[in-house]
Amino acid sequence: MKIKNVWRMSIVIVFLLVCIGSIFYYSWIHNPGLETETYLPLWIRKWSNEYYNLRTAIPFVILGYLLEVWQGLSNTAARANRFAFRLKTVIIIAVVVCLAEGGQFFIATRQPDFRDVFFGISGGVLGYLMYHLIQKINFLFSKNA
Repeated sequence: MKIKNVWRMSIVIVFLLVCIGSIFYYSWIHNPGLETETYLPLWIRKWSNEYYNLRTAIPFVILGYLLEVWQGLSNTAARANRFAFRLKTVIIIAVVVCLAEGGQFFIATRQPDFRDVFFGISGGVLGYLMYHLIQKINFLFSKNA
């Protein structure tokens, strides 16, 4: 059972690193529009250019979800203190979004935006709320089965 948990933790950590890396990459590319990212489908590029601040929230939804999965796997004994879990998730998300926006100070064609910080943190909160909602639904269905 312990080996299975280690594998799960490793997989979640890899996904976390990929997610954080992609957040930094897309925050620090020189062109704020994604026209130069031709490997992305055209509909994603058009959508992201139309909903400029909302696109910031999307990877943070995934990040918030993955952080809750990671914390759920790593601290099974400390689940009684849920407030600390949620606070830790929000702090990690806030640090990542502030680093991503702060890095834009050093790129001439980019400018940091406070709304991106708001949307990033909001997306992360939505991600961890989705995780807990899925956990509750899973518990209800497993209880009734």
